Amino acid sequence: MASTTPTRSRGMTGIGRVLVVVYGIMALAATGRSFVQIVREFDDAPLAYSLSALAAVVYILATLALVFSARPAWYRVAWIAIGFELVGVLLVGTLSLVLPALFQHPTVWSVYGYGYLFIPLALPFLGLWWLTRHRRATR
Repeated sequence: MASTTPTRSRGMTGIGRVLVVVYGIMALAATGRSFVQIVREFDDAPLAYSLSALAAVVYILATLALVFSARPAWYRVAWIAIGFELVGVLLVGTLSLVLPALFQHPTVWSVYGYGYLFIPLALPFLGLWWLTRHRRATR
């Protein structure tokens, strides 16, 4: 006799959903910030504003990759995007403290995401942890 208990979807639940929402919010925030900065005052700080735009692209890609991470190719893209994000926030965060003249205007990742309550620093660690816990079989 067949079971009448519904089977659980293999979709994202719990922390995975929260990560997708937070990555989506960061994607919107970074995109909006970089757009306004580039349109209004790009000549004032081209490096900082370009890095904000790069962060926006990374957050968009990471959001999509997490949503579709059940597929092996997207799972790999998620690892790459979130790994790049971690390196970016650590590098830009450190450089913004050590060489503040490079970052006269803040970026999303300046001072490890201080302007975003350090969410840019914590997010890649949580994202990589989640990916490790939800490893997909690759063929």
